[in-house]
Amino acid sequence: MIAVVGSGIAGLVAALSAVQSNPRVEVTVLAKGTVQQSNTWLAQGGIAAVVPGSAAAGDTAGAHAADTLAAGAGMGDAEAVRVLCATAGEQIRRLLELGTPFDRDDAGELALGREAAHSARRILHVNGDSTGAGIAAVLLRSVAAEPRITVAESAFAARLLLDSGQVTGVELLRNGRREILAADAVILATGGAGTLYAHTTNPDSATGDGVALAARAGAALRDLEFFQFHPTSLDVPGNPLISEAVRGEGAVLRNAAGERFLAAAHPEAELAPRDVVSRAVSAYLRDSGESRVWLDATGVAAARGPGYLARRFPGLDAMTRRYGLDWEREMLPVVPAAHYWMGGVAADLWGHTTVPGLYAAGECACTGVHGANRLASNSLLEGLVFGARAGAAAAADRGTGASSAAAGGLVVAGSGVSERDTAGEQPAFSRAALQDLMSAHAGVLRSADGLAAAASAVARWEQHTVGAASGQGGSGSGTDQHLLEDTNLLTSARLLLAAALRRTESVGAHYRTDATPRIADHAAGRHAGTTLDLVR
Repeated sequence: MIAVVGSGIAGLVAALSAVQSNPRVEVTVLAKGTVQQSNTWLAQGGIAAVVPGSAAAGDTAGAHAADTLAAGAGMGDAEAVRVLCATAGEQIRRLLELGTPFDRDDAGELALGREAAHSARRILHVNGDSTGAGIAAVLLRSVAAEPRITVAESAFAARLLLDSGQVTGVELLRNGRREILAADAVILATGGAGTLYAHTTNPDSATGDGVALAARAGAALRDLEFFQFHPTSLDVPGNPLISEAVRGEGAVLRNAAGERFLAAAHPEAELAPRDVVSRAVSAYLRDSGESRVWLDATGVAAARGPGYLARRFPGLDAMTRRYGLDWEREMLPVVPAAHYWMGGVAADLWGHTTVPGLYAAGECACTGVHGANRLASNSLLEGLVFGARAGAAAAADRGTGASSAAAGGLVVAGSGVSERDTAGEQPAFSRAALQDLMSAHAGVLRSADGLAAAASAVARWEQHTVGAASGQGGSGSGTDQHLLEDTNLLTSARLLLAAALRRTESVGAHYRTDATPRIADHAAGRHAGTTLDLVR
């Protein structure tokens, strides 16, 4: 039996790929909440792919690869990028065969959009701006129709089980009780850790679970310093994303005086790579003392006619109107928000990690495909391509065992969080305190002093939470999911900060204000990211 931890695109595709690759395999997909609680369901702009017979004139998979390497600031793994882009068309065809309703143009051909740092229109979308949900719904129908796949909701993966260094299953938390799920292989597809930051486009469930689980199992981790911030999240509670596709259609960023300011940062201005745009916005906010900038789509509406924005972006149109905003006539307040972790569990191109029996795919994994900065709309594609490969590899390597489960009842009462840390004036741990700390010192702009201060604070907080979450010491409950998620966040924060302190140069999404920017070799696509064994 294969256990898949996560129910986004990478997890669902991995499950389908596993049973399709091996007729003897059974799969259990573990969703920590409902199957809709994932970044996949929130993905708006689309999925990047050069589909043979449907590509823009002159566009090729090689051009897509070149754009991916360039956006990654020369830090991407060239072979991983080649696999991603060369197999994208085949994977899109499979989604079409499953019934994915990608948008079509007036001639019935696949409608293609353009986003930042792409040299051609190659972004496919569903219902304008509901691409992730559209793909996930189709995948879930396919999963439900497969008798060898079981989906378990509200099943939180608390710990990976090991025997002589090999993964043998997952310890789960369900309904306040511990359960054991034995497995021949475990595929981590848990998504990211946007909850580390005060502003994030991620759901609250993005608590770094996969990285933390793998780290505790002894797996190598890679490139954790590279955390991408999306430059245009709406400046309202929850920070809903305003898709990059809006800028691809011609929207621009302005300051409070109504002036465009991105041309000074990059020749492509609003269509520069995300790290460049987020950095320019953050620097402007720091220097000006203002709290937001403005996304202006009124020119798009004027050029394309009344109702165009609602037709092209129906979900965004409805969302902005819920907040009392009319983006045809007024600018939208936006801020950079934590969006995507390029680093993660070190994995090869078939999802193998350094721990036998453990695989990883999607955002929680790091193949090096994104380098130091992810190209827009390559995230769904990453989950699609490498989820399929991880499922096939797990089925071929270990897909012959039988599943079993046993219930347990590990219960310890209490919260395990002190009222006040004993070191100076540091506040007691809370998610809000952690988010403020990480946003201030490990966000878009960083320095050695800030990173070191944050690392010291996280280390003190961990003393109060890790023992409680495991039922060792303190007064915490080993069956409190919120506390276990807090522990995963602290583990992820510690590892991210350690990696960021090690990289003393500025490159891609890791920008040190106290360092000289690295000169990227975009053409070679050399990958020289940091690889960490567990930093204790």
